[in-house]
Amino acid sequence: SNNIKSFYAKPLIFIYRSSPRERGHRRHLSLHRHRERGKEGQVLHRSKRGWVWNQFFVIEEYTGPDPVLVGRLHSDVDSGNGNIKYILSGEGAGTIFVIDDKTGNIHATKTLDREEQAQYTLTAQAVDRDTNKPLEPPSEFIVKVQDINDNPPEFLHGPYYARVAEMSNVGTSVIKVTATDADDPTYGNSARLVYSILQGQPYFSVEPQTGIIRTALPNMDREARQEYDVLIQAKDMGGHMGGLSGTTQVKITLTDVNDNPPKFAQGVYAMAVSEDKVPGEEVGRLKARDPDQAENGLVDYRILEGDGMNLFEITKDSETQEAVIKLKKTVDFETKRSYTLKVEASNTHIDSRFAAWGPYKDTTIVKISVEDADEPPTFMAPGYNFEVEENAPAGTLVGRVHAKDTDIMNNPIRYMIPRYTDLEEFFTINTEDGIIKTTRPLDREAQAWHNISVSATEIGGHHQDAKVRVNIKVKDVNDNAPEFAAQNEVLVCENVSPGKLIETVSATDKDEMAHRQHFHFSLAPEVANNHSFSLKDNRDSTASIFVIRKGFSRMTQDVYHLPIEINDNGVPPMSSTNTLIIRVCSCDSKDTILSCNVEPFILSAGLSTGALIAILACIVILLAIVVLFVALRRQKKEPLIVFEEEDIRENIITYDDEGGGEEDTEAFDIATLQNPDGANGFLPRKDIKPELQYPMCPGLRPIGNSVDVDDFIKTRISDADNDPTAPPYDSIQIYGYEGRGSIAGSLSSLESVTTDSDLDYDYLQSWGPRFKKLADLYGTKDSADDNS
Repeated sequence: SNNIKSFYAKPLIFIYRSSPRERGHRRHLSLHRHRERGKEGQVLHRSKRGWVWNQFFVIEEYTGPDPVLVGRLHSDVDSGNGNIKYILSGEGAGTIFVIDDKTGNIHATKTLDREEQAQYTLTAQAVDRDTNKPLEPPSEFIVKVQDINDNPPEFLHGPYYARVAEMSNVGTSVIKVTATDADDPTYGNSARLVYSILQGQPYFSVEPQTGIIRTALPNMDREARQEYDVLIQAKDMGGHMGGLSGTTQVKITLTDVNDNPPKFAQGVYAMAVSEDKVPGEEVGRLKARDPDQAENGLVDYRILEGDGMNLFEITKDSETQEAVIKLKKTVDFETKRSYTLKVEASNTHIDSRFAAWGPYKDTTIVKISVEDADEPPTFMAPGYNFEVEENAPAGTLVGRVHAKDTDIMNNPIRYMIPRYTDLEEFFTINTEDGIIKTTRPLDREAQAWHNISVSATEIGGHHQDAKVRVNIKVKDVNDNAPEFAAQNEVLVCENVSPGKLIETVSATDKDEMAHRQHFHFSLAPEVANNHSFSLKDNRDSTASIFVIRKGFSRMTQDVYHLPIEINDNGVPPMSSTNTLIIRVCSCDSKDTILSCNVEPFILSAGLSTGALIAILACIVILLAIVVLFVALRRQKKEPLIVFEEEDIRENIITYDDEGGGEEDTEAFDIATLQNPDGANGFLPRKDIKPELQYPMCPGLRPIGNSVDVDDFIKTRISDADNDPTAPPYDSIQIYGYEGRGSIAGSLSSLESVTTDSDLDYDYLQSWGPRFKKLADLYGTKDSADDNS
């Protein structure tokens, strides 16, 4: 179809479009210059761009031998002489789309896929071929890729799994399946899908347009078939011939409903129970089967009637869904030998939709026979409780147990006490009549209760035995004296005031306290008239201790022992004398305890004997190390020069080490030895008092400024040797002069001028004025050598 657009006073634009189904989809756009002539015949030109176009179309997946002509660009300024060059830019320009710069023809050089990219945006411009100057403003256009049916439908979420209740009505919705087609849904029928069922008839159907799967048969029974495999197809092109298709699997499971009643497999069940079974034991099981699942298959059981309703009960095993018949009471073979029960099974949950299909219950008969058994003896009581006084003599009667044989034979019974229940053999039992007696006196404070067992066995039977629990309580006798509840020391200040309460004591008794029984306290007769402390019985099983005198002295007595008599007022009464320790301590004005004579007690509580020994051993080892170190130091400080008189006043140690040389500012300064003032007399000694110094020895001559160091040192040595009050404290360690006979020789480097040396002393020139003399001495020699 042709679209013609006209504008007033604007150039005419013609866009030619061929049929969209044409394989080439050739586009040709031509724009003619619109000219208007004025009154004077002058041609007027628009200053705006001279060519415009709309969308171009290229069919996808084109596989022809030649590139596809997309369209042609032509500007009204193009006179056909080749001076105009067309330029193409944008998406795919130069790779997918190429333009003939002379004619403006645009071709697609590659096969296009709409599903990868549906359209391309390009920009075209006409420029001068020689100067590349634009003749028209750039214009943007779109190339759309036209769809073809090259993509089959796909089920992206398959395979599908669905559930629908059994017995559902026809047309019940099961699941909706959806397929997608990558083709253009707005163009043609390439993406128009139609659904159909290939497998699963006649049970299910699918809606062609929506893909909804529905049931197609009524009363589908899960118990007959539970799972169905359905195959669904989606076909494009509206399902017509030539369309593409895709399939998916749908697994449909029928869910259960309660449409089946429970059913017993038998009309009559036979069971047996021995008469020696105890209540609660299982007699037998039966089960009503229900093909339904989960809660639909749950079954409840109950006993409807029968002569054994009072002797038996029924419960349900929740795991196996079985009815469990248990013994409710003991049965006796000699009394009744069989019982009959009618049992009903019914569904727990009933579905009202299928209630008319009922009833959802079933019944059966259970016959239970009683079997004879040789039963063990039976005690007349389930347990026995006896009492016996403590300290009772051996052979005291405790009590009697009695058992009998319930069988028809009525065999005699033999009794015994299993030793593992009475390890120390406090009791004995008569094997014939079951009388229990003690074997020795019992102590309640050691063991208040004795729990033993007694065994009864038939004589002549199958040696079955029965056991019974016997609890024997030992009754208390007041045979223990009371004593202090705590054995703490009482601390009293030296400056304590008379009448001050210093302690409240209480007592304890291993015996049981009778009603209205309490402890009485009093001072022992030997201290009843003491002048330091008094006791007051509080009549509540406690007593208060008071000070009755003013002040105490630790120097006189630091510990007091106060004996207190305690009576328990029992039957018979028991009493004891307990000693309360009172320690005197020094306190401040606020009665705060500062010190007590309890340091050894506190020390032993804080540190063990082993710890104290370890600490002392460490101290001894440290002292030994110090003594050894001092001895070694003294041995190393022995004088290097030993005089005949062994009277060493000063040590002069000779060193071969030159020390730090001229730059050693921390060493001994020789200027001290050359001090004229010091050479004329004694300098003050720092190690002795001035008044104890001896005057200068006669005969010593003063030393001038030009002192000889060797003579000066000898003079000082002589002074030190003749001074009896001067200890050998002085020690000269580093010398500028080594003295005569030293193996180190002179330390001066001045004499090295005359020696041959290959050292370069030019660096002395940069050391400053202080080294100018050395620089001149050594530099002159070097310069003389250089001149020669």
